[in-house]
Amino acid sequence: MSTLKARIRTDLTTAMKAREEVRSSTLRMVLSAITNAEVAGAVAKELTDEEIIGVLSTEAKKRREAAVAFEEGGRAESAAKERAEAAVITEYLPAQLSPEEIAGIVSDAVEKLGVAGEGPKAMGKVMGVVQPQVKGKADGAAVAAEVRRQLG
Repeated sequence: MSTLKARIRTDLTTAMKAREEVRSSTLRMVLSAITNAEVAGAVAKELTDEEIIGVLSTEAKKRREAAVAFEEGGRAESAAKERAEAAVITEYLPAQLSPEEIAGIVSDAVEKLGVAGEGPKAMGKVMGVVQPQVKGKADGAAVAAEVRRQLG
């Protein structure tokens, strides 16, 4: 069993004993998402910590997007619940990169590929180089926005 999955299971038990409603329901949901990812596809497999981080990133993103949607719909209570769940999930993700760190990674990639000034058509090349470096550590939309900005 991956160490991250074991840690989430242990934390779930602790949260249940402490009667922490939001934390235990969020961790249950995360474990369920991990299990679903493991049994998806032709052959069931054990996810690596890296793959679990991918699942967690997706779940955190869903919560952030739902919080924004609820906020816009005037449902502050639901938005707060989604934000609380996102906060719990974020604890299991690697430290997020700052906008300055993202800018540095993107400018290195643009320099390395020699695509400065090529505009949007070089976006795919740059994203291909940048994505593996920021996976799970930065929001894809923020990275894409920075790539667009640097490509002009």
